[in-house]
Amino acid sequence: MTVNNAAAMLLTLLYAGLFWWAFRVLPREGWQFLATVPRSRRPDGQWTGLNLTYYGAFTASAVLIAVAFVIVLLGSVAVSLESILCLSVIMLGACVPAAKILARVIEGKANTLTIGGASMFGLFLAPWIVAAMNTVFHAMGGAVIPLPAVLATVAIAYAFGEGTGRLACLSFGCCYGAPLNQSHPWLSKLFAQHHAMFVGPTRKAAYERNLEAVPLVPIQAMTAAVSVAAGMAGLWLFFSGRMVAAFVVTVVVTQVWRIGSEYVRADYRGEGTVSWYQLLSVAGIVYVVILAAWLADVPHVSPDLPRGIRLLWQPGVILCLQGLWLGIFVFTGRSRVTTATLSLHVVKDQI
Repeated sequence: MTVNNAAAMLLTLLYAGLFWWAFRVLPREGWQFLATVPRSRRPDGQWTGLNLTYYGAFTASAVLIAVAFVIVLLGSVAVSLESILCLSVIMLGACVPAAKILARVIEGKANTLTIGGASMFGLFLAPWIVAAMNTVFHAMGGAVIPLPAVLATVAIAYAFGEGTGRLACLSFGCCYGAPLNQSHPWLSKLFAQHHAMFVGPTRKAAYERNLEAVPLVPIQAMTAAVSVAAGMAGLWLFFSGRMVAAFVVTVVVTQVWRIGSEYVRADYRGEGTVSWYQLLSVAGIVYVVILAAWLADVPHVSPDLPRGIRLLWQPGVILCLQGLWLGIFVFTGRSRVTTATLSLHVVKDQI
């Protein structure tokens, strides 16, 4: 068994175990809030608390996983760590704020995020960012970054990030599916035993649509599985040296699913029969096809997975990833739509 095949098998087993646990457990009560931090004392002696969410923890983990994939995959084709980090910083600097801005523009809500929309924004920017970086590197006498490998890497990293990030939605109860009792009979029958059902009045499905403890189409779980499957297909093509094919297959699968899955969602995605998110996905597919028409599907350097892992497994890189996780958690994990009331006491029999 080759290193690539062994890594793919291990990755598949890890995600299978994670999904088996998450799909069953995260919609249950007790899996929305990770911690509550006292903020200010009230006149009655109690405290107002800031809720820190599993949504933020899973979102931060999804971003960390995506960046780790970028480092490993681009490192495997001999792109320097400096170039990878520069690309990652620019992409994250554009996409993280875009997640909030696009959601506000499309949905008209201040306290929501769109990871899918931000990822499409990053996809549109990626070729231009690489072109600008290569211009600078060429002028400085440095090595240029292979665009096909970058695009394939960004697509694969997005797929695994999206698959992991959907667990955040399962925890918070957002991006929820349609109620089974209002769905087509074949959908109701298909998911009669395997549906999503959110418990707790602070879940978004509960406070937005009064769908607490109502069986729903498990769209978050389905999207997670499809995204990771697309990422695995992209990985196989990437390590086969078929960069453009990896790019096209991964983006097309994830975005076609996004277009179709919108029709079995019940959360608000904007006015009209066709949402802006679906239009972004259509535009992304067209954009990918146009790019693929003139990109050469020849690897700059043959991918070597151990070389990429060695690039990742450095103290400085690990510390940067930990800092990135913490920054994303602070940005996405502070709940603005819920609050808490805390009462602090001394346990006298423990003094």
